[in-house]
Amino acid sequence: MSLSFERTQSVAILGGGPGGYEAALAAAQLGAEVTVVERQGIGGAAVITDVVPSKTLIATADAAVAIAGASDLGVQVFAKDGDGRPLTPQVAVNMAAVNRRVLSLARQQSEDMRAALVEAGVRVISGHGRLDGDSAVIVSNEAGGTDFDRVEADTLVVSVGASPRELPSARPDGERILTWTQLYDMRALPKHLIVVGSGVTGAEFASAYMNLGAQVTLVSSRDQVLPGEDPDAAAVLENVFRRGGMTVLSKSRAQSVVNTGDGVVVTLSDGRTVEGSHCLLAVGAVPNTAGIGLEEAGVQLTDSGHIQVNRVARTSVPNIYAAGDCTTFVPLASVASMQGRTAVFHALGDVVIPLERRRIAANIFTAPEIATVGWTEQDIADGRINGIVRKLPLSANPRAKMQRITDGFVKVIARQGSGTVIGGVIVAPRASELIYPLAIAVERRLTVDQVSRVFAVYPSLSGSITDATRAMHIVDRQDVEEA
Repeated sequence: MSLSFERTQSVAILGGGPGGYEAALAAAQLGAEVTVVERQGIGGAAVITDVVPSKTLIATADAAVAIAGASDLGVQVFAKDGDGRPLTPQVAVNMAAVNRRVLSLARQQSEDMRAALVEAGVRVISGHGRLDGDSAVIVSNEAGGTDFDRVEADTLVVSVGASPRELPSARPDGERILTWTQLYDMRALPKHLIVVGSGVTGAEFASAYMNLGAQVTLVSSRDQVLPGEDPDAAAVLENVFRRGGMTVLSKSRAQSVVNTGDGVVVTLSDGRTVEGSHCLLAVGAVPNTAGIGLEEAGVQLTDSGHIQVNRVARTSVPNIYAAGDCTTFVPLASVASMQGRTAVFHALGDVVIPLERRRIAANIFTAPEIATVGWTEQDIADGRINGIVRKLPLSANPRAKMQRITDGFVKVIARQGSGTVIGGVIVAPRASELIYPLAIAVERRLTVDQVSRVFAVYPSLSGSITDATRAMHIVDRQDVEEA
């Protein structure tokens, strides 16, 4: 489809990550003249140093766990010695080979995305870009370097992402003190990885390296890992961590990190010290918005440097839009992609559905995974909405028993009275796949009865969703009778 314009509309996109990439494809599809300026490579940090590499690493960790646990299912692997006697091999992780594969897949994904843009007719410029007012982007060879191109456009989309936050007392050195972008240079599995920060990034890497065989200490400033997430889900994960041998230091804040030459020393705010071989800093991200002409163009920023956007990704300047982690919206690759498309649809006059935070499905790629969508149980407890909750342990599911899955649950949240599904939490292997039916239910305002009447394969993990919604039909009737 292409829209009919009196003249060809032009779109310049600063940043080729998920938001910029999808914005470019959408604009090209609608018949616009499109230019993307990207300094690192198409896909941006999400593809090259963040999401794609980390999830590839996690897939390797999942494979290691599957092999190690195969004997519990009756699968035994043996080798034979010279006398023909069976030997039990041990699972070993070749970290250098793992990281080569991780980076190779990231590069290939970036190249595939670039090829897709070129095929769609998008002009791709490699370089550092900055805004020149509200109608152009200037490109240089390096940040603050000599200008070599100027791209004028009717619509500008800023999708420059974010970088790992650094602490003044814990400067990453790329050798022992690392950010999540520097992990893939390691040629051997760290003997003892200290992870500072128990949010999503910290929890994911702590889970992965524990399952790869490293000793892991997780430094958490809160009472529980994953602060802000569903408490039941966080409790399951923390139990898995501790059972797997991880040391979880709750209510502990890192004061400083020092590279001792052959290891690291992390000093906590209460004076305690933790020694390890490496330290991963997972203490948040900083938007890459400094020095790219946003203030000069009149774009409103928060004190943290994030770009203020509305639900159609529009900034305070009418023809400038922004997408992704550099904005005030939810920092997820899937959200950046949707923001990019929404921005272009709005700018070029196509049909637009404003983004709604409560309909965003999110996933934490730990083992087990934690997937969420919509309103939370805490929202009900705080009186923000009247709802009912049904939680079923995954261990009761027949497919879970077959696969020896003992940790996790399905939680469905529905509106009181109508039974409309308004949220859900799934803790399970591949929860990122299982959450989709609940995300559809939230998006399309389906009731628990409507969801329960959709056939689920037997046996399947998704059958727990229909089980939960069927149970909620009984709860609804009891509520009516009691009233």
